[in-house]
Amino acid sequence: MNYSSKLVNVKKDPGHGSHISPVYMTSTFVFDNAEIGAKRFAGEDEGFMYSRLGNPNVRELEEKVAELEFGEACLAFSSGMAAITGCLLGILQAGDHVIAHTDLYGATHAFLSTTVKKFGIDVSFVPFKTGEELEPFMTAKTKVIYFETPSNPKLSLVDMKSVADVAKQKGALTIVDNTFLSPYLQNPILCGIDIVVHSATKYLSGHGYLIGGLVVASKEIINPMRKEVQKTMGATLAPMDAWLLCQGIRTLHVRMDRSQENAQILAERLEKHKAIDRVYFPGLASFQDRSIMGKQMKGPGAMISFVLKGGYEQGVKLMNSVKLCTLAVSLGDVGTLIQHPASMTHAIMPKEEREKAGLSDGLVRFSVGIEDVEDIWQDLEMALDQKSE
Repeated sequence: MNYSSKLVNVKKDPGHGSHISPVYMTSTFVFDNAEIGAKRFAGEDEGFMYSRLGNPNVRELEEKVAELEFGEACLAFSSGMAAITGCLLGILQAGDHVIAHTDLYGATHAFLSTTVKKFGIDVSFVPFKTGEELEPFMTAKTKVIYFETPSNPKLSLVDMKSVADVAKQKGALTIVDNTFLSPYLQNPILCGIDIVVHSATKYLSGHGYLIGGLVVASKEIINPMRKEVQKTMGATLAPMDAWLLCQGIRTLHVRMDRSQENAQILAERLEKHKAIDRVYFPGLASFQDRSIMGKQMKGPGAMISFVLKGGYEQGVKLMNSVKLCTLAVSLGDVGTLIQHPASMTHAIMPKEEREKAGLSDGLVRFSVGIEDVEDIWQDLEMALDQKSE
């Protein structure tokens, strides 16, 4: 079955023949008898017990995403950050060393720079693109290599196969946040990556009406995480959100194709605008990581970041000038979203850390939607011209 058909295909309802699976809005499940209940709690029966421990809608989603990411198993969480933190806490222990890329989502950076250190875990932030650049920073205690590709918000790329090869030689696990491209445009596991995380809130949902996170890996990694981390943390995805995600995934390819088509046109125009100092977009000929893109991405995606001349104040002014584009954090929605990392998503990072990661105060993150591209450009051009007056 071709990939687009896999996205649209639905699991047949085992009950009454419903075309789309019903929503199992229940906290607990009835056992036919005490013996069945005992088998389920002992892990000898795959039936359901309690929705924190498993639910038909959540299981359907997990099986679907595992297939789409070419992984053995998937674990759904109540948010993208729950998936990231749960994944890391499920793998790491006191004394371990983590190498994380310098260019990360603000909350992920904060978790790795502060929270995990409370548990005796050492973290090094390194700006790498290849395994060769990474290797000098690895030690005998390096347990995890964590990065985003494309990164949030500069869209820098990392050669996944190169990093995976070095990590495997050293006995470290690799974790990639694949949120910005979704399984439709990139599959890290096929490049040798061990674990993939997603904020399912973004492209997989596509409509801005839920919060969710996913971890995809081998059963050897996922099964202990399900039993030890999710069961005790309780950061479980709700049945309705799982159901909505399954519906959103069915149109992922259509949405992504339209959004990245729009993004290509807009990035090329932004690059020529007098108010713009620099544009970051993998589809541009000027993009510095084009060679890496060709190795692992099926398309450039629909995220654009650009740097305004004039810094912080001009970034704020632009935010207050757009009309069609929605001023909001998050991304991957059918509607175009715009935000200013220095005052919003990455404000949690100290200014010196942002600058070290190359995140200037004039940087704008732009999530391109599926509206008519000329309407998006008219709104953006009007706001840019007003800003530059």
